[in-house]
Amino acid sequence: MHLTWPNCLNVRDLGGLPTGDGGRIAAGALIRSDNLSRLTDAGVTAVRDASVSRIIDVRTSPECEGDPSPFATDPVYRNMPLYHPDDPYDPTLTLDQTYMAMLDLHPELFAAAVGAIADAPPGAVVVHCHAGKDRSGNVVALALTVAGVPAESVAADYAHVDDRMRDHFTEQLALIDDPEERSQLAESFTARPETMLAVLQHLEDHYGGTESYLRQGGLDTTQLHTLKARLTSPHNPK
Repeated sequence: MHLTWPNCLNVRDLGGLPTGDGGRIAAGALIRSDNLSRLTDAGVTAVRDASVSRIIDVRTSPECEGDPSPFATDPVYRNMPLYHPDDPYDPTLTLDQTYMAMLDLHPELFAAAVGAIADAPPGAVVVHCHAGKDRSGNVVALALTVAGVPAESVAADYAHVDDRMRDHFTEQLALIDDPEERSQLAESFTARPETMLAVLQHLEDHYGGTESYLRQGGLDTTQLHTLKARLTSPHNPK
């Protein structure tokens, strides 16, 4: 369900996504968003009205310093980057390979971000990066998978980008004159289901699944159970 948080472009409550046991992700439990620094005063009010108990900003520290969150001094806010500014980066990698490289390099950072969802006080948890697609998309995908959402539904959610964000991407591409640079940027703006399916399969093949990957990063059994409980609505047979 799209949420109106002026002037954010890509905000979605993940409530209603199906789990494999017939349940659903609970409404108001997990929200993904683009950069909250875009928010107007009305947008900040909308976030507070959503009963948000934790905001997990997975941008790097330099990003946050240059473009601070309006909640940066609020107790609900956590800055939890998923990589370090000096980590290796290979522009020749495909988008799914870039995600896999991030996950392989820092399982402890991804586990900490997912753990911050599990450990949050009662209320909605917001996970955001800059566009609400890549870094936040991977953290959300991990959390949804632990909650029992099938891979195909996780991938479909990842691929769903608000039209306003797509328009923003188009505007950004129009500013790039170099064809090769524009092509690389256009690829980074994609959100294909097969990209996330490849990432989830990578976790299965190399770690024995998402839960095993997160355990390797430091997430414990209690946090895994707590995450499932806070994100899911019970199955109500007809």
